[in-house]
Amino acid sequence: MTMLIVSGLVLALAGLPFAMMVKNLKDFSPSPTDAGLLARMQSVGVSVLIPARNEALSIGPALDSILASTHQEYEILVLDDASEDETAGIVQAKSRDSKRIGLHHSSGLPEGWNGKQNACWQLAQLANYDRLLFLDADVRLSKDALTRILAEQELRNAPLVSGFPFQETGSFAEKLLIPMMHYILLGFLPIDRMRGSVDPGFSAGCGQLFLASKGPYMQAGGHQAIATSRHDGIKLPRAFRQAGLKTDIFDASDIAKCRMYHNLQQVQQGLLKNATEGIANPKLIVPFSILLLGGSVLPVCLFAMQLVSCMRHSSWAGLPLVSLLLLGIATLISWLPRLLAQQRFQQSILGVIAHPLSVLWFVGLQWTALVRHWLRLKTAWRGRL
Repeated sequence: MTMLIVSGLVLALAGLPFAMMVKNLKDFSPSPTDAGLLARMQSVGVSVLIPARNEALSIGPALDSILASTHQEYEILVLDDASEDETAGIVQAKSRDSKRIGLHHSSGLPEGWNGKQNACWQLAQLANYDRLLFLDADVRLSKDALTRILAEQELRNAPLVSGFPFQETGSFAEKLLIPMMHYILLGFLPIDRMRGSVDPGFSAGCGQLFLASKGPYMQAGGHQAIATSRHDGIKLPRAFRQAGLKTDIFDASDIAKCRMYHNLQQVQQGLLKNATEGIANPKLIVPFSILLLGGSVLPVCLFAMQLVSCMRHSSWAGLPLVSLLLLGIATLISWLPRLLAQQRFQQSILGVIAHPLSVLWFVGLQWTALVRHWLRLKTAWRGRL
């Protein structure tokens, strides 16, 4: 009887992200393609703001993709944040060919500020337009991206919208861990409830791509309000919501692409650097560990154990068989959210196959981040702690 109860609980844990994913995939829609709306947004001015520190490999292609835009009214402002490579030189060369590009140098990093937040705050002061598109230097935009991002904000009537680009992956670690972004987002955040309130508890976004209206941005404190944070994906929407302002998210995989990391070390450091501002904090890590492990790892383990038990004792009837069937269903369901995301966002099939390992690895990194935080150990990123 105990095994039957456990099997039922595991089935419920596996079913939660599956049901949420199915519902959210309908609400997590791409930006508008309506010709009339796009025509109205074509002439809306937008400042594309790119904080750049040691981005020599990325900044050139990023600027080229924006300069190919069909949007009519935009500027590109790049803030070189004390780069130790050729970032500034590349931007300077590009600016000689296009008056849309402006290179600026950081005024310095104040005590207590995170580098990216400081760079974004400086860029916001320099912007000439009322729409601020904060873009990571490794994001590539399609020709119609600027207009469609503006159209998305118009459609949602939200002062802050965030798009999730297509995530390019190469290494084994990337294929397993990067798609966890969509699994966590769409498997556990009720998008309809997020859109129906300004509750800070529903704060969500992707730090790679944010579009903000300048007035509300300043009202919420902008990046100054999250000066110490490394996790603008959650913290910037939270600042807006704490000011009573709406935020929204959308699928930008058809208009933007990004490769965040390129090897195992970068993936792990990238996930560790801001984990304690997300799941890896004392209030969330235990319930999320139960949800993630209980819904994705435990079903597989218990199904294998129950199958061996049934084979060993030839128990193919009654409660053992019912438990085996429930655990088999739970195991199947536990894979489905990752499979749905793989089909929708063109993710690696390897990540789907190894989904339990992905979750186990991801949860392990969250606990590692929390322990490091308790030990006052910081994770370096871009040459800074």
